[in-house]
Amino acid sequence: VRAEVSDVVARGGAGGRALAQAVLDTMATSPSRFTPLYDPRMPIEDKVRLLATTLYGASGVTYEKRALRDIKRLVRLGFAHLPVCMARTQLSFTDDPSRKGAPSGWEMRVREVRVSAGAGFLVVLTGDILRMPGLPARPAALSMDIDEDGNITGLS
Repeated sequence: VRAEVSDVVARGGAGGRALAQAVLDTMATSPSRFTPLYDPRMPIEDKVRLLATTLYGASGVTYEKRALRDIKRLVRLGFAHLPVCMARTQLSFTDDPSRKGAPSGWEMRVREVRVSAGAGFLVVLTGDILRMPGLPARPAALSMDIDEDGNITGLS
C-alpha cells in the first residue's frame, strides 16, 4: 500500500495533498469489494438488529419505550432510510462496560434513537453511553458567573 506523510496540522490543506492524491489513486486503480451490510430501505429496527447480531455478537435487541417512540417519530419525519450509527461503550462490544471483550448471547438494550440530519445518519444510543465521553455530566459553564462590576467567578 502506498504511504504518504500528512502534515495538515502544520501546513493546512497543502500538508495533506500527497495523502489525498494517494487515496484517490488507490481508489481509481483498486476494485472495491465493499458491499453494504443492509439495504437502506430496511426498517430501522432491522438495521439495528443486523448490526447488533452481526458486528457485536448480540443475540437480539430490546427497546426501551423512548427508543420505540423515537423510531416512530423518525419514520414519520422521513428519516427511516438513513444509515445507523451505534453509540455504545468503548470498553466492550456490548452496551455494558463491565462485559469485557466480545461476549455472545446477550441482548443489546436500545434506550434512544436520534437523528444527525446534517451528517445523514441515525444515532442509536445503547446502555448508559455519553455521546461525548470525557466531558463532565455537569458542564463547567453552569458554575460560571459575572457580577455587575464585571468580576468573573467559576473559571477555576
